[in-house]
Amino acid sequence: MGWLYPGAGFGVGVLVGLTGVGGGSLMTPLLVLLFGIHPSVAVGTDLLQVAVTKSVGSAVHGFRSTVDWRIVRTLAMGSVPATVAALAVLSQVDLKGSAVQAVLSHVLGGTLLLTALTLVFRHRLAALAGPSAQGIEPRRQAVLTVIVGVVVGFMVTVTSVGAGALGTTALVMLYPRIAMPRLVGSDIAHAVPLTLVAGLGHWYLGSIDWSLLGSLLVGSVPGIAIGSYLATRAPDRVLRLLLAVVLAFVGLRMVL
Repeated sequence: MGWLYPGAGFGVGVLVGLTGVGGGSLMTPLLVLLFGIHPSVAVGTDLLQVAVTKSVGSAVHGFRSTVDWRIVRTLAMGSVPATVAALAVLSQVDLKGSAVQAVLSHVLGGTLLLTALTLVFRHRLAALAGPSAQGIEPRRQAVLTVIVGVVVGFMVTVTSVGAGALGTTALVMLYPRIAMPRLVGSDIAHAVPLTLVAGLGHWYLGSIDWSLLGSLLVGSVPGIAIGSYLATRAPDRVLRLLLAVVLAFVGLRMVL
């Protein structure tokens, strides 16, 4: 494929750095639809690619003080155990079988459509939740954050999609007083342990293409570093709407 894999990695990496979205929601369907990679291999390989890529992104966000490590820890309390549980479920099925391939494609497509809707209506959802979230007590806020981690952890392990758009939207609703770049940075940092555990689990299950992984990382690592540096300067609304249209199209393509 020559430069195509690194090029795809770079483009997706820039988007992830800018918006916190796109690691799994763009790369996995690209691998499946454009490059013909088996869904289980696409998910597993992309998870490890995201783990490495978002490590770079979280380092940049951390250097720029746009990470709330308390939120990261609370999310991980739910997402990591959920990831282990999801891997246990996946270990009981034949990931290379045609039936599983069809199920994974439909689940992935449905998750992409949900992600697209979340991107479009993020601010409206945050506005609806705003009044109740403003006065939420810290203990309840922490419990809800753990629950978000559980949901995101399971979805990401099965489809590699959800850590960005769904996770960030939930954080916007739960933490309306925290600036958006800081929530994006926190979500990127949280994705590192989540995707690393999920990716290692998929490695154990035999669904990693190491050559593909290396090619993607050649582009995605510099891409997310650039995107993360530019995160506070980008037109977030335009990027989100463009990304939502792309995800909706790809989701419908995988479902239909």
